[in-house]
Amino acid sequence: MTNERLRGAMAGANLTKHALAERLEVSTKTVERWITQDRCPHPGLRLKAARVLDRDETYLWPELLAGNRSAAASLSELVQIWPTRPEVPHEVWRSLMKQAGDYIDVLVYAGGFLVESLDFVNVVRIKAAAGVQVRILLGESDAPEVVARGREEGLPALAKRCESTLEYLRETMELPMVDIRTHRTTLYNSIYRFGDSLLVNTHSYGAYAAKSPVQHLQKVPGGQLFAYYMDSFEAVWKTGRTVI
Repeated sequence: MTNERLRGAMAGANLTKHALAERLEVSTKTVERWITQDRCPHPGLRLKAARVLDRDETYLWPELLAGNRSAAASLSELVQIWPTRPEVPHEVWRSLMKQAGDYIDVLVYAGGFLVESLDFVNVVRIKAAAGVQVRILLGESDAPEVVARGREEGLPALAKRCESTLEYLRETMELPMVDIRTHRTTLYNSIYRFGDSLLVNTHSYGAYAAKSPVQHLQKVPGGQLFAYYMDSFEAVWKTGRTVI
């Protein structure tokens, strides 16, 4: 087996085997064995190589994710959990929004509390002007999935809430860094990404979002939870329809 990830990372960094060996103070044959025999360096060299190539250790040597190491890394991603969404302090939401320097991603059906209580429209405007990429997914008001969720949670006005949030956000749609789409997927979790931080509002049958738990996750090399939820976001994003 060859390590194609390592080979590709070296190519991306424009480093030959000899050049990487010099940077790491090892022999060229050692680097050759890492590639052609998929040898895994000792921890110190792994970390140094990852920094030189600007990649996570676990990307270059995915076998590091096996067993307890992966479980421990994933556990370390969990910062806090609250039993209901209203118990998440507004200061936490505001702090995460303020700190987001690259991405803000939101997946909800309505998410009315964002625009009604957290001044989210203004946040989107300010962050977009600062070069932050903002992607928002709202539920389509006439989607059977939205109608069913409203009925099951005892919120018959959910479809109207989706429309209301969209109207709040319409003024941001022309901003160059903002993309708003609607979706018709079943909402298993509401997802709020602010850079490398994630708030996940889980959903259970018969309980509306405000009465459901929220996890605060922080991206950690080797952890799987942040990536797990973002994979879900990306899957819904692909199905979304751009708002006109």
